[in-house]
Amino acid sequence: MKSEKMQRAYKIIMLVVLTVFLTFLLTTVYYTKKLGIDGNTKYIMVQDESESIGATLQRFKTLIDSKFLGEVNEEDLKNGAIKGYIAGLNDEYTQYFTKEEMDEFYVDTMGNFDGIGIYMTSDTNTNTIVIISPIKDSPAHKAGLLPGDIINKVDGKSYSGEELDEASNAIKGEIGTSVELEINRNGEVFTVNVTRENVKVNHVESKIIDGNIGYLEIASFDEGCGEEFLKKYNELKEQNITSLIIDLRNNPGGIVKEALDIAEYMVDKDALLLITMDKNNNKEEYRSEANGKVIDVPVVILVNENSASATEILAGALKDNNAARIIGTTTYGKGLIQELIRLTDGSGIKMTTNEYYTPNQNRINKVGITPDEIVELPEEFKDELDIPEESDTQLQKAIEYLKK
Repeated sequence: MKSEKMQRAYKIIMLVVLTVFLTFLLTTVYYTKKLGIDGNTKYIMVQDESESIGATLQRFKTLIDSKFLGEVNEEDLKNGAIKGYIAGLNDEYTQYFTKEEMDEFYVDTMGNFDGIGIYMTSDTNTNTIVIISPIKDSPAHKAGLLPGDIINKVDGKSYSGEELDEASNAIKGEIGTSVELEINRNGEVFTVNVTRENVKVNHVESKIIDGNIGYLEIASFDEGCGEEFLKKYNELKEQNITSLIIDLRNNPGGIVKEALDIAEYMVDKDALLLITMDKNNNKEEYRSEANGKVIDVPVVILVNENSASATEILAGALKDNNAARIIGTTTYGKGLIQELIRLTDGSGIKMTTNEYYTPNQNRINKVGITPDEIVELPEEFKDELDIPEESDTQLQKAIEYLKK
């Protein structure tokens, strides 16, 4: 009896083993036949170290042409391949533009575009998309979005920091349409609907403070910003100002030349403004070519943690040349310059090509500009754009300094 039970158990075990083996064999045969895999073809996905990227892509194209069931758009394939290749550089500031995206980028640098009006960046530490600043009076500003807000989703779709370009494209759209954003603000998650409009950036806003102090706020360094700045300053000068406050808080940067043009108004001829270094450690110096100072009154620069890029170039140049006193909090720390290269087919690439340093050879990237005097805003106004003058401790410190 015991022998019969053992034999029965043995048969069951062998049946299970045989069933598993046959299942594996049939599955392998099914996938082999279905996918057309043979002894050589299974290696087609591996790029030989000596094979060019072009040859590898051609292999994929051959596979797609012969196997892919859906319709193929060659232009989409090309653009997708280039975007993926550029993304492989793992540089958050280097980006490929199609012809249409390149045209749109040029329009944006003029400070006139359709959308909701926000400056965004990718936080590499948290892999999230963070709002640097809404543009004043833009739909985003009116909707209550604030610097530091994290964008989790656009129209219900999640985006990581690595997908900044995709999220930006999803946020853009036709005037009159709306976009739903899921926002994380200090751990509180909520959604907001924003209607797209034509957004016009007022590069420079001006006013008189405390009777005789001129105030110029620069939103971003877009095309024509330098000329607009000088025009607004001359208007203030005609009102007999005795000193000047330049507000660069929440300014995300822009065109380097515009920032350097403004710096030239406040330094002597041939003053060193900027040092750049390329990948081969070739150093280039940028010096003032203006014939002396245009602005000859005491100047205070206001900065904060959202002052970035070209803003830091201007603040660093004026600080190191003792042309202005810097007040506020340490700046963002983007010390890399991107070169915009347009290709013959209209597409282009924005590529990180240089790191820049202040005239005193201080590094800015991941460091920022440390103010001459660090002044924090009151806690309740730290992320606000519209701060009452009497509550703006940074502005009040600037007024106090200029009144001495």
